[in-house]
Amino acid sequence: MAADKTPEGGGADWFHRERGGKVPQTDAKPVGDALSGMWRKCDGCAEFVRADALEQAAMVCSHCGHHHRIGGMERLAFLVDPGTFAEIDSGLTSRDPLEFEDSKPYAGRLKAAISKTGRDSAFIYGRANLSGRPIAIGTFLFSFMGGSMGSVVGEKVTRLFELGLAEGRPVICVNASGGARMQEGVLSLMQMARSTAALGKLRDAGIPYISLLTHPTTGGVAASFAMLGDLILAEPRSLIGFAGPRVIEQTIRQVLPEGFQRSEFLLDHGMVDQVVDRRELRERMAAILDLLCD
Repeated sequence: MAADKTPEGGGADWFHRERGGKVPQTDAKPVGDALSGMWRKCDGCAEFVRADALEQAAMVCSHCGHHHRIGGMERLAFLVDPGTFAEIDSGLTSRDPLEFEDSKPYAGRLKAAISKTGRDSAFIYGRANLSGRPIAIGTFLFSFMGGSMGSVVGEKVTRLFELGLAEGRPVICVNASGGARMQEGVLSLMQMARSTAALGKLRDAGIPYISLLTHPTTGGVAASFAMLGDLILAEPRSLIGFAGPRVIEQTIRQVLPEGFQRSEFLLDHGMVDQVVDRRELRERMAAILDLLCD
């Protein structure tokens, strides 16, 4: 960047600042372009990074390693072999059997989520290849009502395990959920048992299941199939647990340990097998399946 277009103190100082610090202002056109889309401030270290470089790195900051949230389809794009994912049951969507209404009618919430995401539910699954190996894979869509597990999500997760069983495909499930969907009441809670029963049959058949925990994996999803993988992987600093730390602190009236319910804490306490950088997940999963399937 030319010196006469750089804020006082030099370009390096402008891009390197403390979290929460004031963003220097300038009339120089390159900086205006940066703030309008070419650059993005990292949520972890507050460094400005090029948006295109961040996307190419699977939304992982090159400065601090912070893992930004990504969508389900973006996840599939870097996990599976290009062009191999074939979605199944894309048209399944929840109904409103309880005619539930809190601050808004549930039917309205569903309609808004479908319009916002272009998807009919908070989970997608199908067939794909990973390093040439046929797999069954599914992923939560956190943008759809916080990835909450209603009856359709539970049905799709169950069908994912049934697909792996029927075709002998190892199963990968990418979890990101706020838990059970309260608007469906007991119908939502039943999905924990249904999906776990299907997973039991998969395990009895000796077909591998890898569970990937991302930020956040909580509630009924964490209390069922997400924590039952033959191998449980997690992304760095992901929040994983049944109830959130604030709720636990208020309940037990004690201060929780530093990093409680984060991936690294669970790894240290034997609840997670590996914490894996997102940029290494594809190769790591391929290597694991080579060991488990051959």
